[in-house]
Amino acid sequence: MVEELARCGLRRAVLSPGSRSSPLAVALWRQPAIDVTVLVDERSAGFFALGAAQASATPCAVLCTSGSAAANLHPAVVEADEAAVPIIVLTADRPPELRAVGAGQTIDQLKLYGSAVRWFCDVGTQTADDAGLLHFRSVACRAYARARGEPRPGPVHLNVAWRDPLAPLPVEGDVTATSELALEGRGERPLHAVASAPPQPDALLLDELAERIAAAPRGLIVAGRQTDTALAEPVSALARAAGYPILAEPTSQLRLGTHDRDLVVARYDAVARVRPAALEPDLIVRIGDMPTSKPLRQWLGSLDGLRQIVVDAGYGFNDPSLRAESIVRADPAALASGLAARIDGSRADSPWPEAWRAAESSVAAAVDAELAGLDAPTEPGVHTALGGAYSDGDLVYTASSMPIRDQEAFVAPGPAAVTFLCNRGANGIDGLVSSGIGAAAASRRPTWVVLGDLCLFHDSNGLAGLRDVEAPVRFVVLNNAGGGIFEFLPQAEALDRGEFEALLGTPAGVEIERLAALHEIRYERLEELSRLRATASGHAILEVRTDRRENLELHRRLTDAATAAVAGVGERR
Repeated sequence: MVEELARCGLRRAVLSPGSRSSPLAVALWRQPAIDVTVLVDERSAGFFALGAAQASATPCAVLCTSGSAAANLHPAVVEADEAAVPIIVLTADRPPELRAVGAGQTIDQLKLYGSAVRWFCDVGTQTADDAGLLHFRSVACRAYARARGEPRPGPVHLNVAWRDPLAPLPVEGDVTATSELALEGRGERPLHAVASAPPQPDALLLDELAERIAAAPRGLIVAGRQTDTALAEPVSALARAAGYPILAEPTSQLRLGTHDRDLVVARYDAVARVRPAALEPDLIVRIGDMPTSKPLRQWLGSLDGLRQIVVDAGYGFNDPSLRAESIVRADPAALASGLAARIDGSRADSPWPEAWRAAESSVAAAVDAELAGLDAPTEPGVHTALGGAYSDGDLVYTASSMPIRDQEAFVAPGPAAVTFLCNRGANGIDGLVSSGIGAAAASRRPTWVVLGDLCLFHDSNGLAGLRDVEAPVRFVVLNNAGGGIFEFLPQAEALDRGEFEALLGTPAGVEIERLAALHEIRYERLEELSRLRATASGHAILEVRTDRRENLELHRRLTDAATAAVAGVGERR
């Protein structure tokens, strides 16, 4: 099995120790083509694999022993399912005769993850004859192909039962296979080479979509979460040809980079709050997920006459507005390039993109002016400063809740070639520490993990994964003593303060400096955001302390300033 996984292209595995899983653990450990990370906590192991797979865009395996260990992988499986991340989950199990009879460390692991996996296989307890070995080889090839995407990438679950002996001890007469194919496979090639490529758009599709774009001068490209950094150039070329501004979330890989960013708009949240008629689109072309901004979702969803084209080669169905008129199953880069070649580019200097540029500039100036007068670090200010601190080759892994929203709102477009990742499939905060470390291990790139204090504490075990990671990982922890996002909800006003703190605020009361010391990680409390640029070498936990209520008031002031700036642009026009 492991030999075939390696021949298919598996290069990284994460395992948690256990007796029942030792046959596969030993095989993975001894396979030269596969880098193995050992983590005691199965939940951390699952998210480490998730981050590694997302950063490398290739499947990563995670192995655990039988029993409740397998249940601890479920959160990572759910995220991999929703976010289309390819992981291969290997759960060791007792053989059938030891199930449901009171044998220790045994639960029902058949289809444990339900519909969250692309494929489940109870691999069985085959003997080492020709049929048995070919079965193991074939299952491995099929699992890799299904995780990679047939057609949608995601998690695959192989439940592997072993009988004693579990140690790698030779047993006389145990291997009865005689077929060279069963014993050796196909040399360097996998038993089954499964070809896979995203669908290419045909000429008729390109012609028809180009006609729609030509008929809609007031159009937008809406770019949400997706991980292909090579998509920036063809999408920016399409924007130039069509005269369409690009509303780019950082995780679209379009807000920062060396591509043409002349039409990139970052401050669309403020525009969506005001809903000016002068900036109302007739057509949007969406690439990636819907951006995080709730005002943008609500604004676009309220426009009855808006035509929406969703480009999704991964066979998802990401349309929360339920209003898309076309969902296009085609390679986004090829589609964008083909459309750009069919559009004459005469609208690049039209009033439409200029109106969006004016709104962008006005909002940026208003927000910067509001932040400039503040002495102490703030949560919006951290993201503004980080945007200027990122360097070519950096990887940024951002937590859900407030960090991903503030990143979307306050990181300005810039030239640094940076990859932004997140766990926004299920939108949870669990496992974020491990995911960020896994991404750093797989990519070998300097990594920033931007998160809140609760997110850090939720996966503090994951810090153990840093020990074998060479690339510097810097955790920027926005410590507001609890769940900052809940201050923005109606519950903050409706509940007694004591109830709110107990049920939603939930301050942990843990000193981050002590947590850093426990794992022997350099710690610094940032009083000046200029210190972010001085922390590029080595692992570090950088704490920024803020106050939740003050943060709420600051966000309200920034929103007021931004929306006033948008309204001012509309009045001038």
